[in-house]
Amino acid sequence: MIKKDEHFSETDDPEQLERLRAGLMPFQLVKYFSFTSLGVILIFTLFLSWLTSNNARSVMLHQSEAYSLLLAENLNQQVFRGFVLPTVVRFGKIALSNPEQFKRLDRIIRNVTSTMKMEGVTIYDSTVNIISYSTNKELVGKKNMGGLEYKKALSGNSNSQIVSSGSILSLLPGNKAVTCRLKTFIPFRQVREDASVEGQIMGVIEITQDLSQEYEAIVQLQWRIIQISSTVMAFLFLVLLVIVSRAGKIMERRVLERIELEQKLSNAQKLAHLGTMVATVSHEIKSPLGIVRSTAEILVKRIKKIAPGSENLAEIIVSETTRLNNIVLEFLDFARPQKVKPVAVNVNDCVNQVLQFMQPKLTEKNIRLETDLGRNLGKVFIDPDMFYRALLNILVNATQAMPKGGLLWVRTGVKQNEDAIFVSIIDSGVGMDAEKLSQIFKPFFTDKNRGTGLGLSITKNIIDQHHGTISVISNPGKGTTFTLMLPQ
Repeated sequence: MIKKDEHFSETDDPEQLERLRAGLMPFQLVKYFSFTSLGVILIFTLFLSWLTSNNARSVMLHQSEAYSLLLAENLNQQVFRGFVLPTVVRFGKIALSNPEQFKRLDRIIRNVTSTMKMEGVTIYDSTVNIISYSTNKELVGKKNMGGLEYKKALSGNSNSQIVSSGSILSLLPGNKAVTCRLKTFIPFRQVREDASVEGQIMGVIEITQDLSQEYEAIVQLQWRIIQISSTVMAFLFLVLLVIVSRAGKIMERRVLERIELEQKLSNAQKLAHLGTMVATVSHEIKSPLGIVRSTAEILVKRIKKIAPGSENLAEIIVSETTRLNNIVLEFLDFARPQKVKPVAVNVNDCVNQVLQFMQPKLTEKNIRLETDLGRNLGKVFIDPDMFYRALLNILVNATQAMPKGGLLWVRTGVKQNEDAIFVSIIDSGVGMDAEKLSQIFKPFFTDKNRGTGLGLSITKNIIDQHHGTISVISNPGKGTTFTLMLPQ
């Protein structure tokens, strides 16, 4: 008996379990490969989203740096022409400690940067690492604020520095906001008459841009890519899970069906060999058994004349040989089933015939018989002798299930939705549990001290030969119901 659970089919037979696993192994490999591939695709998608967002970030910074350099060059020319030259002419030298000079420079820088996307401007002295000017007045006069970028700019190399903080987690409530600032350092040079800025380096200009909004947009883009990728992957995973689950059940069912067919084939082969042996042995026993019975019947007659009162000894031989003959006939019926010879028959006639034969036995066992035979059943094509035998076997079992008497109810009728005639035999006997119920049609299964265990097996074979069905419902202590269905 094969038992299933939600994870894997289990069987009481270790050999069957191994066969089941072997049958499902190719599908298991496909399933693992599918889920592994899905995981690889998800990882690749997340990597691609990271690569895309990083590329967008690089493009943004490159464009912002180019914009800063252009802005710084323009600022260099405006400061030199609008502040340095007039100040030198008027004051003879540049001294930003002079409030008038500082105010003039501040006005020029703010006029230049007012229409441009810029957070701040800082100018470092070329001789000392000190801030000579800054839009943030708190920084003016502070020393050693310029780092490596300041030194690179003094040597004539423009460069940039990115200061950023935050990540995807910053989009969650309660976390710090995303910030990003681009600081560009360029040498502050003298401007020639041809507007070129390749003269003497007079200091370093630092331009700070606030790119927080752009950087946050990129982080949001990255988050959306991850969300969309995860959603798509989750949907694909669910679809794949449903497909794999259904395919797994189908594959498992097919493997189980194959194992069951192999078992049935093996059992059929065993039964075929057993049937051949039983038929041979039964045939050899039947003839001498008939001779013994005939001889015992003759002895009964003679003993009655010679020694009246002792004939019961010979009668025992007759009854036992009769019982053995019936057993031999059951073996022969099982080993060599008869060929069906169908004729048009009214099922009620067969039922009445069997009940009439069983009536003395029912009366003897104190079993009350009730019938509910349907009208206008019509005729069906069956072999009356074989069907009689099938009904008789069921009725005999019913009487044996009621050793202290009870109720036997026989019904016939038409199943309109199935276009079939049914015969139901219901007893109020001891009933059967589920384990016994699953075994009753197996050859040689019996729970009685006497009997071959072939009666119900032969009955099922007869019904199968008539293309009908037989079903059983039983509960321990509540009786049993046999239902035969015959197609019209």
